[in-house]
Amino acid sequence: MIRPIAALAVALALATIVTSCALPRVYKVTVQQGNVITQQMVDSLKPGMTQEQVAYVMGEPVIKNPFAQDRWDYVYTLRVPGVVNDHMKMSLFFTDGLLSHFVGDLAPSDQLGEVQDQEQAATE
Repeated sequence: MIRPIAALAVALALATIVTSCALPRVYKVTVQQGNVITQQMVDSLKPGMTQEQVAYVMGEPVIKNPFAQDRWDYVYTLRVPGVVNDHMKMSLFFTDGLLSHFVGDLAPSDQLGEVQDQEQAATE
């Protein structure tokens, strides 16, 4: 009597293992939030641009701080489960309605070249 039950348990365990590989997988959603920030957009920013010009290039910031109208913060996140988890930030500062400067994860391409030249000069 014990042998048929043991054989049935083994058969059931094998069937479970074999069919578990064929079970449908859960679809994992790609989540993209905030304002997309590209190098081309950052290269287009120039000090002295009006807020309307900046909004044309970068888009309106998703979150506006009512207490700091002279600062716009852009945040972008991209999550592809198991593959990518990307996060970018940019802060733009205005003085009298004109872009004075900006900081963030990307810098203008011409500044990147200057930084690389300075690094090479320092190593030589």
